Amino acid sequence: MADTTGTKKQGIAPPKPTPNPALKRLDRLVGTWKMTGGPVGSDKDTMTGTTTFKWLHEENGSGLFLQQDMEMDFDGTFIQGHEIIGYDPKTDKFPSHVFSNMSPEALPYEWDIQGDDVTITVNYGPISSTYHGKFAPDGNSFSGGWRPNPGADESINAAYDDTATRV
Repeated sequence: MADTTGTKKQGIAPPKPTPNPALKRLDRLVGTWKMTGGPVGSDKDTMTGTTTFKWLHEENGSGLFLQQDMEMDFDGTFIQGHEIIGYDPKTDKFPSHVFSNMSPEALPYEWDIQGDDVTITVNYGPISSTYHGKFAPDGNSFSGGWRPNPGADESINAAYDDTATRV
């Protein structure tokens, strides 16, 4: 007989997904980082900020997505961003979406971490650049730089170097 009381039956819950083991490659990002940097060839830090990475819903044991919250002063422009990073087993990379005060649309990024090497790419309309960086042996900092992708407008895709140090 059908339940006509309007209450849900107890006892059958959907199975909880298990995080892909590849997500462990993102573990080294978890924490808060101080960022500094500037244009290629400059001695002056024109970019400063803080970013924090944490597992989304980890308190519930899923850890299926990594969340990044960032605030930065980029040469006088205040930037805030919220990013959700997942995993795509077909490409073995980490696609993400960045929601910021600099775009009315979520921007698609792609992360790749292989050993100490970090690569982040964005290709969306005129925004087209890639970050190549490397973790220090102790894992408490990483540094690298953003460069415009071939054919990208360099006035929109500034080349700059940065260092992130764990706080």
